[in-house]
Amino acid sequence: MITIACVLLVDPDGQLLLQLRDDNAIYHPSVWCLPGGHEEPGETPGQTAERELWEETGLRADGPLRPYAVQPVPEIARVMHYFVGSTRARQEDVVLGEGAAIVFVPGDQVLDGRPYTPGTVEVLTQFLASPEYVAAAAG
Repeated sequence: MITIACVLLVDPDGQLLLQLRDDNAIYHPSVWCLPGGHEEPGETPGQTAERELWEETGLRADGPLRPYAVQPVPEIARVMHYFVGSTRARQEDVVLGEGAAIVFVPGDQVLDGRPYTPGTVEVLTQFLASPEYVAAAAG
C-alpha cells in the first residue's frame, strides 16, 4: 500500500481548498481531489502533507496541520492520511503548482456533484459535518 497525505485546508469563511486534476494525470484525470500526494522516503505523513500543500498551492497552513483520518483504499492500493489546517489565504494567494485548477469552494458547494478521486467523497462528507471543520473555519 502506498501512503498518500492530503490536506483539508479551510479559510475563515468555511471554504475548502480543492484541486482539479488535469487531463494528463496518470491516475484519475479530470476529477477533483484535495491537495496532497505520495510520501517520499524518510517523510512522515504529516511532513508529506505540508510539502505537497506547498508544492501544489504555494500555501502553508496558519498553524500546524492536525491529523484528521486515515483511510485505506485497497482498490487503488493506497492508504490516505488526511490532515486539517486553517488559513487566512484567499484565492488570489493560491499558486497553481499542479493540476488544472486549485480553488476555495464554499462548504455547502463541495458535495455538489463534482467527480472525486476514490474515497474523497466519504471523507469530505464526514469532515463537513464535524467539529474539526467548524474549528478550522474559526481559525
